[in-house]
Amino acid sequence: MLLKYFYDTHLAQASYMVGCARKGEALVIDPAREITPYLQAAQADNLRITQVAETHIHADFVSGSSELAAHTGAHLYLSALGGPDWYYKFEHMPVHSGDQWQVGNVRVEAIHTPGHTPEHLTFMITDTAGADRPIGLFTGDFVFVGDVGRPDLLETAVGISGAKEVGARALFHSLQWLKSLSDYLQIWPGHGAGSACGKALGALPSTTLGYEKLFNPAFQFDDETAFTHWLLEGQPEVPRYFAQMKCVNKAGPALLRELTAPKQLDRDTLERLLAEDALVSDLRDQDAFAQAYVPGTVSVPTSSQKFTTYIGWFVDYQKPLYVILPEEDALAEILSALRAIGIDDVPGYFLPGVVAQTTTACLPQINAGELAARMADNGLMVLDVRGRSEYDEKHIVGALHIPLGDIPQRLNDIPRDRTLVTQCSSGYRSQIAASLLRRYGYEDVLTLNDDEENWAQLLPTEN
Repeated sequence: MLLKYFYDTHLAQASYMVGCARKGEALVIDPAREITPYLQAAQADNLRITQVAETHIHADFVSGSSELAAHTGAHLYLSALGGPDWYYKFEHMPVHSGDQWQVGNVRVEAIHTPGHTPEHLTFMITDTAGADRPIGLFTGDFVFVGDVGRPDLLETAVGISGAKEVGARALFHSLQWLKSLSDYLQIWPGHGAGSACGKALGALPSTTLGYEKLFNPAFQFDDETAFTHWLLEGQPEVPRYFAQMKCVNKAGPALLRELTAPKQLDRDTLERLLAEDALVSDLRDQDAFAQAYVPGTVSVPTSSQKFTTYIGWFVDYQKPLYVILPEEDALAEILSALRAIGIDDVPGYFLPGVVAQTTTACLPQINAGELAARMADNGLMVLDVRGRSEYDEKHIVGALHIPLGDIPQRLNDIPRDRTLVTQCSSGYRSQIAASLLRRYGYEDVLTLNDDEENWAQLLPTEN
């Protein structure tokens, strides 16, 4: 048995290839949309990708299952559980709990583990060439290192009332089944630290069931109600694009070969698009944007590995997105990252030099010391754009709290007659927020460019 691990740092998303060297066959589990790494890995080990499987309908990225199956001719194994609302709408082999099949000498058994989603499957793997008991489990978004999958997405992202408590209780029962298995089993999860699919994911790529039984908080509960309350408390904000991903992955995403490549555009086109209120994301670094930006563009520097998640907070999937590249040769990687969350309508891009050719403005910045000296100014307001849990842990006294992704929907709560200082934990999100507010017509906006260590020392804070 061969096992290959693939990890998308932008989305903290893991996928896997399980191969049988003797038979020359391979199964890929939860593939990303960019399938080149799987093709290259299979070729390197003289394997044919004959099967593709998913643990569930993903909410945080576009699945590459149909892309990989179309390219290789592999059989596509997808859950047939959870009820009609969660059936995949494209051709596949339906999988039920207890179903088994072979990848050469490797046996795969699907187990229904609802909770994160109603249709969720866990895949139990046995290398029959040398063992008669399983070696491990691909748990998808059921169990992570140090955490379990969040059960609230169907309610918070899709809008199904009451779904989060139902999911939490289902997850409790799925865990009771898992607890009954042997401690030696390896656990290969679908996400790592930084994913919004849980609230406290560990950074290790894998774990064992025995270790999780000892140290994962979810395993410490024997009471269903107590577990439900614990699990639902403190879940992070749901990126707005998650609802779109559910729809795309259930219906089946477009194949990449069907998408139109973006064209390089010029200054006149940029000015016209902004006059038409088109969304243009400036992906250059923070300092470059602050020193000179084209009014109407939104700063989302690619310096953060999660930059596409932030774009996903405010992109309109019914309209095109245009980007200003941070450097000339960055297009391919950026386009792949955007398409990973279903932003397929990217008609054009601009090279970074277009900014110098266009009328620009600067984005004023302020440090914690300067802000401390101005805190008595009644005409100034701090706008904290961090997540709820961050704000609850510590925040600047008197700050208005609106998470970054909620700004477009809460403009009526943000005064236009005061100087606004956008603030986060590092300066990254605060700059995105400041550029968004400027796009919406707020003129007197500064961004706090200090990290939390500095502003927490120099400014009055409370819990």
